[in-house]
Amino acid sequence: MSIHASDPFATPDDLRSPLRRFRGRLPAAVSLWTAGGGSTAAGLTVSSMLVADGDPGRVAGLVDDESELWTAIEATGRFAVTPLAEGDNQLAERFAGLMPAPGGLFATGDWDDTEFGPVPRGYPWAGCDLDGAREFGWSLLVEATIQRVELAQAAAKPLLHHRGRYTSI
Repeated sequence: MSIHASDPFATPDDLRSPLRRFRGRLPAAVSLWTAGGGSTAAGLTVSSMLVADGDPGRVAGLVDDESELWTAIEATGRFAVTPLAEGDNQLAERFAGLMPAPGGLFATGDWDDTEFGPVPRGYPWAGCDLDGAREFGWSLLVEATIQRVELAQAAAKPLLHHRGRYTSI
């Protein structure tokens, strides 16, 4: 809930990068990438990603090279990708570092530990082995092979990010 119709701290449109404004007009599915386990578990909200069908399937995404997630992926060579659903706004904000996480990122909610990283209980997810990463714009383009897919019982409406806000279809 907010008392403002818009973000009072946002950079005015005329001072924003035209490229960022263009990218913001492309709706993107919001996912949670996690890696590690126990005290080394890390996670990050990722909306710049794609999944490619094939044998094997592949995933690619843009990740901050200074994030704890990247440190955990480098250390373990694997990670989990969980698509978020309508109503997961706070979860997405927490892992994006935009909302406080008292007790740590994984202190709230129910989590299953997997060999790829923690995943929210009851959500679909894919377990991925890292193939490589390279600089791509101001991020790392992380490429991986999908080794395992777990699907939830019912498909939920996806959480989308569009023009700086969460929405759904």
